[in-house]
Amino acid sequence: MSISTSFPADRTAVVTGAASRRGIGRATADRLAREGWSVAVLDVDDVGAAEIAAEISDRHGIATLGVGVDIADERSVEVAISQVEASMPPIVALVNVAGVSSPVPFLELTTAEWDRVFDVNLRGTFFVTRRLVPGMVERRLGRIVSVSSVSAQRGGGTYSKVAYSAAKAGVIGFTRALAREVSPLGVTVNCIAPGPVDTDIMGGTLTEERKREMAAGMPVGRVGTVAEIAALLAFLCGEDAGYITAATYDINGGLQIS
Repeated sequence: MSISTSFPADRTAVVTGAASRRGIGRATADRLAREGWSVAVLDVDDVGAAEIAAEISDRHGIATLGVGVDIADERSVEVAISQVEASMPPIVALVNVAGVSSPVPFLELTTAEWDRVFDVNLRGTFFVTRRLVPGMVERRLGRIVSVSSVSAQRGGGTYSKVAYSAAKAGVIGFTRALAREVSPLGVTVNCIAPGPVDTDIMGGTLTEERKREMAAGMPVGRVGTVAEIAALLAFLCGEDAGYITAATYDINGGLQIS
């Protein structure tokens, strides 16, 4: 079977961690819907996922589905994805956004906290990706994009510390290795490494003073927006991104210059 280079008119993007109203996931789900994708909103907050999915459907007139899922639990992932497959068009794209932060210093870091951070940021990414890759390979068409962090490249220095930086570094390694295996089968695999973004993951809503503190020394002089991150994620899911794989895209306002 040859590799497909054109997208079907009816296609679904799965976005994890998309129920937070100020989050990257919600902005990405909305952006993909605007570009014609049917969207499955997955989140541990089942009520929030359903609400966001309904709002996106009303706004853009496309099919959506909100599903509650604990991505760190393999059985929960199986149930959620099966529900999406049963009621939505073929899944062409997966955006792994779901994540948790951890500002705990290493000398205070417990095994429980380490496991919590890795369970969501890396184990969860693995579970959802592993569940969806076979279908993409069978159709010879797929886009997988995961969210890492500038913290993985710089060793922290923004908000979260060792556990988060290590887990997000794992996302980069996971992306590169998986791309080697499945890109010849029609599935591209990429990740992005955002710098500070105005969401709630860094301990709550950022005040203007805190934004200025975080932007100090950054060439663009400000923190990023969820809309800017969503635009990059949507592009990497798109038909025009078929020649891009195993890449890590910096989107950090110049905080980290690779």
